[in-house]
Amino acid sequence: KVTSAHEEGGERVYSVSTTHFEGDEDGNVQALHLVEVEFKDGRPAPKPGTERRIPAQLVTLAMGFTGTDRSNGLVQQFGVELDERGNVARDADFATNVDGVFVAGDAGRGQSLIVWAIAEGRSAARGVDRYLTGVSALPAPIRPTDRALAV
Repeated sequence: KVTSAHEEGGERVYSVSTTHFEGDEDGNVQALHLVEVEFKDGRPAPKPGTERRIPAQLVTLAMGFTGTDRSNGLVQQFGVELDERGNVARDADFATNVDGVFVAGDAGRGQSLIVWAIAEGRSAARGVDRYLTGVSALPAPIRPTDRALAV
């Protein structure tokens, strides 16, 4: 099945483990180093001879979202309100109930695609800009209530 990420040229690589990032002298990422893994006794083990380098200028960590952590951390520390689904509640500018605290991506939407997180990040940036300056000329590709990306 072709997904939206594949249609955009994305590639999925399975059964690999990142060993390290390579950077330039200024600390900018230049490449990702990885190795194929196989499972032994239920744990991933590197497969010798499968190491490789993938050139990169940006690395986005997708850790897998299992829900907003409510027990300790930022939600509890800031006292942000949650919506009926257990996500961080936000208004049309992606602002929470706490003055100056904004939320975008899975924490406010729930588990979803990276393209949603990117679009929400851009829209939240507009909300932050409006909060700080009173106005914004930044684009806002979506609203918090959108369920489909505009094309």
